[in-house]
Amino acid sequence: MAARERKPNGKLAALVAECRWTSNGEFARAVNRAGTEAGYKLRYDESAVSHWLSGTRPMAKYQKVVLETLTRRLRRPVTAFEAGFADRPDIQARSGDTVTGLIDLGSMDMDPSRRGVLGAGLYSVALSIPGWPDIIGRFERLKTDPHTRIGMAEVEAVIAMTERISEIDDQFGGRTARPMAAAFMVNNIVPHLKATAGEEVRKAMLSAAADHLYLTGYMAVDERLDLLGQAYYTKALELALAADDHLTYCTTLRGMSVQAVELGHGGPALRYANAAAAASPEAGPRMRAFLAGQQAHALARTGDRTGALVMLRAAEVAMEQAESKAKAHGSYDPASLSYHAAQVNYELGDREGAIRALLHSERVRPVVYRRARVRHRAMLAEWQLEAGRLEEAVQNWHLALDDFPHVQSGRADDRFRTMLSAAQPYRRNPHIRELLDRARPIAPRTA
Repeated sequence: MAARERKPNGKLAALVAECRWTSNGEFARAVNRAGTEAGYKLRYDESAVSHWLSGTRPMAKYQKVVLETLTRRLRRPVTAFEAGFADRPDIQARSGDTVTGLIDLGSMDMDPSRRGVLGAGLYSVALSIPGWPDIIGRFERLKTDPHTRIGMAEVEAVIAMTERISEIDDQFGGRTARPMAAAFMVNNIVPHLKATAGEEVRKAMLSAAADHLYLTGYMAVDERLDLLGQAYYTKALELALAADDHLTYCTTLRGMSVQAVELGHGGPALRYANAAAAASPEAGPRMRAFLAGQQAHALARTGDRTGALVMLRAAEVAMEQAESKAKAHGSYDPASLSYHAAQVNYELGDREGAIRALLHSERVRPVVYRRARVRHRAMLAEWQLEAGRLEEAVQNWHLALDDFPHVQSGRADDRFRTMLSAAQPYRRNPHIRELLDRARPIAPRTA
C-alpha cells in the first residue's frame, strides 16, 4: 500500500512565523523546556520542526506540549486544529456540572495507578478564570437527593476536617496529606453538595467545599503536579463564586499567582494577582497585605521595579494596620511579608537585601510550618552561596536537612536537588563534602 502523501502544514508555518523565533531550533528548544515541566525528556531539534512543517505530526501525547509552547509565545490559546495537528475542530460540548467534575477529579487523584497520568499534565499559561458574574445559575442545574438533608453540623465537619488536613500539610507536606483530602472530597463533600439544604446551609457548604478544594490544589502544586493544581484551583473558584465567598475566591487567585511565579511565568502571575486584588475592593488590612505582597512579587518577576516597590510598601502598611488573623491555611503574617520582601529584592538584583529579609522571615515564622522551613532555609543557603558566603550557606543547608526527612514535598525535593547541583563545584571544600555525605543517604528518589 502506498504511503499517504503528506501536505506541508501551512497552519503551523503561519504560527511559527507569527512567533518570530530566530530559528526552528529556538522553537524546538522551547518545546523541550515546556516538556520538562510535564515530566517529559524531549530532545527535539531543528529537523523535528522541519518534519512538522512538512506535514508530520508530533506524537499525540507530545502535541499538547507543542501547543502550549505556541500558546505561551503568542499569549493566546492555540488549538490542535489551528496548528494543523487535527483535521477538524473540537466542537464537543463541555459539561458545566461542577459536582460531576469533582467526582472525576477526586477519583483519579485517589487512585495510585493514575498518579503517573496526573503527573504528565502540562501547566497552561492560557487558563481562563471564571469572573464573578460567570457562575450565576451554574448550580441551579444541580440535582439534589431528596432522601438526604444536611445542616450546619455537616458544614462544620467539613471545615474542621479541612483545618486538620491543612495542619498535616504544613508539618509533613502535600504528598502526605493530599490523598486523604481527595478521598474526603469524593466520599463526604460531594454527597453534601448534592443533599437537600436551606439556602444558608447550601452556601456555607459551597464555601467550605471551595476552601477544601483550594487546599487540595495547593497540595498538588506542592507535589509539583501543576496541571492538577490548576484543575483544583479552577473548581475552587467556581464553588467560591457560587457561595458568594470573596475570601476564598481571592485566596485561590493568589494561590494561582504563586504557582505561576514559581514556574517562571511572570505575566500570568501578575494577571491572577491583579484579578484577586480587583475582586476584593473592601478587603480588610490583612487581606490587602496578603494580595499586595503577591502583586509585588509578580511585578518584580516581570521587571517592573517601581510597581513592585510600591506594592511592597502597600503590603507593609496594610500589615501594620492588620488586627485580626485569617484562617490557618490562608493567613498572611509578618513571616510571609518578609518572604515577599526577600523575593522582590532578589528579583530586582538586591541579593544582600533579599538575604536579610529571608533571615528575618525565618526568625519570626511559627515553628509549625516545617515544610516552609525546609524550603526557605535551602533557598537562603542558595542565595548565600551566590554571595560568596559558603560557610553560612552550608550551615543553613544543614538546618534544612534536619527537617527534610520528615517532609513529603515536591517543592522541598526541588530545593534538595538544587542544593546538590549548587554544592557540586565546591565538593573539595571539607564543609561541602560533609554536607554532601550527609545528604546522599536521604536524597529523594529522583535526585
